[in-house]
Amino acid sequence: MSRRHRRLLLRTLLFLFALNSVSLALYFLFHPRPSSSPETLTLTPPSFPSLKTWPSLPSFLPWSFSPPPPARSCEAYFGHGFSRRIDVLRSSSSSTGGGGWFRCYHSETLASSICEGGRIRMDPGRISMSDGGEALETVMGRGEEQELPRYEPGAFEIEAGEEGIGRADRRVVDEEFLDRYVPQGGIELHTMRALIDSMRLVNPRELECTQWVDEPTVLVTRFEYANLFHTVTDWYSAYVSSRVTNLPNRPNVVFVDGHCKAQLEETWEALFSSIRYAKNFSGPVCFRHAILSPLGYETAMFKGLTESITCQGAPAHILRENPDIRKTARLSEFGEMLRAAFGLLGDGNLPTKPLAGHNILFVRREDYLAHPRHSGKVQSRLTNEQEVFDAIKNWADDHRKCKINVVNGIFAHMCLKEQLRAIQEASVVVGAHGAGLTHLVAATPDTIVLEIISSLYRRPHFALISEWKGLEYHAINLPGSSAEPAAVINKLSRIMGSLGC
Repeated sequence: MSRRHRRLLLRTLLFLFALNSVSLALYFLFHPRPSSSPETLTLTPPSFPSLKTWPSLPSFLPWSFSPPPPARSCEAYFGHGFSRRIDVLRSSSSSTGGGGWFRCYHSETLASSICEGGRIRMDPGRISMSDGGEALETVMGRGEEQELPRYEPGAFEIEAGEEGIGRADRRVVDEEFLDRYVPQGGIELHTMRALIDSMRLVNPRELECTQWVDEPTVLVTRFEYANLFHTVTDWYSAYVSSRVTNLPNRPNVVFVDGHCKAQLEETWEALFSSIRYAKNFSGPVCFRHAILSPLGYETAMFKGLTESITCQGAPAHILRENPDIRKTARLSEFGEMLRAAFGLLGDGNLPTKPLAGHNILFVRREDYLAHPRHSGKVQSRLTNEQEVFDAIKNWADDHRKCKINVVNGIFAHMCLKEQLRAIQEASVVVGAHGAGLTHLVAATPDTIVLEIISSLYRRPHFALISEWKGLEYHAINLPGSSAEPAAVINKLSRIMGSLGC
């Protein structure tokens, strides 16, 4: 290479270096580094390739906005009402300080909190409960008190910085904090409150772990884990917790309970990246990011049974243009999440109903073994259910104006994906009051509901879900527990007439 060429190459390299330096200077001038204070930290959380991504949901609305929603508004009940942030323990910025942190997001409306923290150690040996995850047949007769957790002090530990090392009792929070942000309420054994109460501070570099979990993990304690309605409230609470804490991917889930494996577990596996039982860890495990999901009892779906939550379901695209504190699309968003988890959502443009005719889904109640204290027999909510089903089937077969297909929804003997598919494809959902109707959260907006209600079970569960979803709802209130098939068909005829049949 000639001297002239070498000089030209050197000038080119110097020019590129100068250009790069100017570019970096301009970047940091107009993009200042965020403060290490949690109050101003706005960086996007790291993404984890090993975790499932969030699907695209047609009804999705942002979960982070300002100002926070008004108390007792629909967004406060069903969305991000967890708007009061309490920083309990901040990660130290010094080289010698601990890296642990802990904070909660409190909802005045739900009287509940979502909490999260980092560098948290869980010691399963200090949690008294059965192992969990066993086959149902192997634990028949086991008491519920054996399955719910009891915590010793230090069952959970957090690495403290300078601000926490000096605390005499090493408790992370006191009773005043618990009463204010994780109140006992009407729950006899508030396991999330007890978990936080067990937390203790340890000095930097004193966390002794057999395993580190790098990915965000939601800790969930289930109560009525075999009942679909209550399990949906747990699914919803874990979903909301993931969105409020701005997780970039679907988190792992750890069950901090000792329940056996049940059919509904497959939906946990579909919704989140993985599931595991706390007692299945071989020793103390440390989480770089743990999220505490509130109890299902504290969701709006459960509180609506005793409180007046007057929220009307509305399409998300309308609420994007015209926000309304009396309307919500959150249950529709969650229903789409359920369907997407099983690959049933498609691209949003594919038809979800039959191309010809209409499906009438009749949700049935069948005997099945649910949990260790269950007899395997379900309570009859409609004593002549088979007679009513047969009458509807014969009426539909004789219908001439349009094709009507009656689907026999024996949910207790169907996998969750097929249950959700049946709900998704139904033009009309018919059923006696029972947990199976909870799948209405995954119904499409044009679904019509007909609930047959025994005089012994006049409860508002599914009228409320229909209202919160914006579904057309009808009810037949029985004087007892037996229905006149002719009355059911007469009601169905009017409904189908509104659909052009």
